[in-house]
Amino acid sequence: MFKFDTALDHAVLRPVARRYLKVTPAPVRRGISNFLSNIGYTSTIGNDILQGRFRDFLRDAARLMVNTTVGIGGLFDPATTLGLVRNRRDFGQTLGKWGVPAGPYLVLPLLGPSDVRDAIGLLPDRLMTVDGHIDDTDLNVSLFAARAVDARAEVLPADSMIDTAYDPYAFVRSAWLQMRSYKVHGDRKNYIPELPPLDMEPRK
Repeated sequence: MFKFDTALDHAVLRPVARRYLKVTPAPVRRGISNFLSNIGYTSTIGNDILQGRFRDFLRDAARLMVNTTVGIGGLFDPATTLGLVRNRRDFGQTLGKWGVPAGPYLVLPLLGPSDVRDAIGLLPDRLMTVDGHIDDTDLNVSLFAARAVDARAEVLPADSMIDTAYDPYAFVRSAWLQMRSYKVHGDRKNYIPELPPLDMEPRK
């Protein structure tokens, strides 16, 4: 599945993301990214509640309200200027906070790295977003494609590290597991992730 996703990425998604980065002005890209983040931010707010982060819930709810109104539907991000910084929370993280084990590492078709816990969390996260309740297939496909291109453009700088890694699969797996482990447990006092180091050895 990793080979399939990589082949599809190199054939379609990466060239599209590079072209998008080249032809779309930075302010427009920023506006699109802000808008997509805003319509999905209800998922973060819902997971604030589920994780018992009630102070963050109030801040994130205020952020959503400010960006939806003053930010013209989320195209602009005045909330960050006001000190209401963006949080990224999901249901997989919520399950981890309450002690649910991650389970085996997975590579999902089109979606990339995951684990069993995060894969289960995809549906609740979807149901907590605005576009998760839009009953229009064409619009949903368009939003999915826009998110995919926006997300891919954001991680283009990491391509050189992956492409030159001795074992790209092991590199991506190690990096992803460390990122998710820190996101779930990193705020615990004296937490140290028990994971292997990144494989940075260049391909020969």
